[in-house]
Amino acid sequence: MNREPWASSTQDPTASEHTLHPREESSSPSATEQQQQHQEQQELPDKLCLDSFWSEVETIRQGSGYEAELEERARRDSRQSEEGEQEEQWLADAGLSNLLVSEGAAEDVENAVLLSTLTRTQAEAVQRRLDSYTLSLRKRNKPPPRDVRDIFNSPITQTFGSQHGEGRAQDNMASVAKSPLSVVRTEQQQSGLKEEIFITDVAYCDQAAIFLKQAKLPQSNSRKEEGTLPRVVCPQCRLGVTRVQDLSPGDLKKVRQLALIDMTALSDLLELEVKRQKMSKRKMAESALFGVPLATLLENDQRVKPSTTTPLLLQALLSFLEKKGVESEGILRVPGSQSRIKLLQQTLETTFYSGGVDWDEVSPNDAAALLKKFIRELPSPLLTAEHLSTFSAVRDITELKQKLHMLNLLILLLPEPNRNTLKALLEFLSKVVSRERRNRMTLWAVATIMAPNLFLHKAVPSRLTDGGAEKGHAEKAADIMRLLIRYQDLLWTIPNFLMSQVRKLNDNSNRRYQFYDRRIKNLLRKIHTDTRDKPEKNTSEPCRTVKVQVGDLVSSTMEVQVTVTSRASDLLAQFHRQFLRSPDKSKGKLRRNGSTVYPDCAIYEVGGNIGEHCVDPNTHLLDLYNSNPAGEWVIKMRPNASRGL
Repeated sequence: MNREPWASSTQDPTASEHTLHPREESSSPSATEQQQQHQEQQELPDKLCLDSFWSEVETIRQGSGYEAELEERARRDSRQSEEGEQEEQWLADAGLSNLLVSEGAAEDVENAVLLSTLTRTQAEAVQRRLDSYTLSLRKRNKPPPRDVRDIFNSPITQTFGSQHGEGRAQDNMASVAKSPLSVVRTEQQQSGLKEEIFITDVAYCDQAAIFLKQAKLPQSNSRKEEGTLPRVVCPQCRLGVTRVQDLSPGDLKKVRQLALIDMTALSDLLELEVKRQKMSKRKMAESALFGVPLATLLENDQRVKPSTTTPLLLQALLSFLEKKGVESEGILRVPGSQSRIKLLQQTLETTFYSGGVDWDEVSPNDAAALLKKFIRELPSPLLTAEHLSTFSAVRDITELKQKLHMLNLLILLLPEPNRNTLKALLEFLSKVVSRERRNRMTLWAVATIMAPNLFLHKAVPSRLTDGGAEKGHAEKAADIMRLLIRYQDLLWTIPNFLMSQVRKLNDNSNRRYQFYDRRIKNLLRKIHTDTRDKPEKNTSEPCRTVKVQVGDLVSSTMEVQVTVTSRASDLLAQFHRQFLRSPDKSKGKLRRNGSTVYPDCAIYEVGGNIGEHCVDPNTHLLDLYNSNPAGEWVIKMRPNASRGL
């Protein structure tokens, strides 16, 4: 069985690029895998880890204005917001604010386009939020909003749903109901390794509903999770892996709307107490680097380096620590000198952009302390005030698979600056863990030290500082941190079910003009009747014209015969042979050592039911064609590569 391996024991977490290639599973574990599994089984938070955790908490509590901010927050929370405000904001974020307005043809279409893509479990979550909002209006003697069921029962939605078919979702859910749990157990028994199958073809909330119905998912605190983290593998999708950066901003916005709905439905099923916090206006820091909102910091940095997606200061600190700090014993745990840290911060504030910092004179422990200070002094949490409580609530889920489902959706919900900054931080932490033999920093050690800096913020109340079960709070917070570090590649991908829903949403949007005139409702019913049968997939071998737009180097077209075995990597190889490496059309850039480097190109799927999608090299082209026959294929340079040429 071909599957995508995640957090494999043989995976090198120090790799600069996290390429995800399917591979055949070996029949027995290697000696390296067995050794690492044995080490990880012993890897639990010891007293030193827990002491470091509470040391970090105390450092944060003693930070400037922390207690005063919490008191102000408590006063604000005592004045409860108007009932229904959270539900109203949720519906707006989910792209369903039109449900709050009076009935109208245009609003019906807007709502039907999105609602028609939802599964039953997702739609029920929307209805619960709308019911809660309606109840709050009744208390205030205001007219209620639209009912989701009115939209679902309209001919408009029936037409949308019929043309895409409800059978596919039901078939997928049936396949999960017959999920390869026995296969997992068999392979685990054969190899001796813990392993989890991670299915992304079916909505996460639907998977949870199935497992709850089958009593496969234990309720809260019914089972104590072991310290060992298994390898998580995804069945290989013929459309390849879609990473967050592979989609256009427009499609990514739709992903976030759908992810919010699925995450909310999953939270309801798992009975998680999730409360979205609101950030009040705060006085801006006078600093140029510390205590500055990420968006503002990036805006300033892009004047210096237009292509940057993470703060330049963070890049400088991480780059220095990767060169000088990752092998330093106790890095992140051993505190630096407070006087040197203060002096380094002042130097960075005044001379960072002019290049006046002498990094050769900087201590790795001081730089690590400043890195943590940069994260925790952001005016709003890196995980955002809206979702920090949900991130924290993940620790109350007992099943690893559901934890990863929630974290995957939450990562997609983060604003781009926060998501990119978090990824850069996690990649560095993974490199620290990979040098454990030298720096004595295990995954648990790194997780327990960094967790307070991400989960404890002066703008958001936290249970980490509560009395009582302190050890339990520390372990649970550190557990979520280690999941973020270990499974970061998986968490930064877009699950297949969301990609399918985005395609369906775009298809419906492209046909929306047909539904503004109410006089054609009879025609809609006829369409509903005539389009029940799902068209068969094209099994022939079509010939596609591929546009080639590689900057100023190449602008042309090429013909490609698409077969059942054709992959995107084959098309790229043909492009390199035909346009870049031929003797008369050499477009490479000559290096000093005489070798030639060619531009980093990729295939993009453009138009049809997608805005723009960077295609994974392992994608089967015939399946891509069948999923979007109206889309164009364009070969062009990746954004970062085009800036470098």
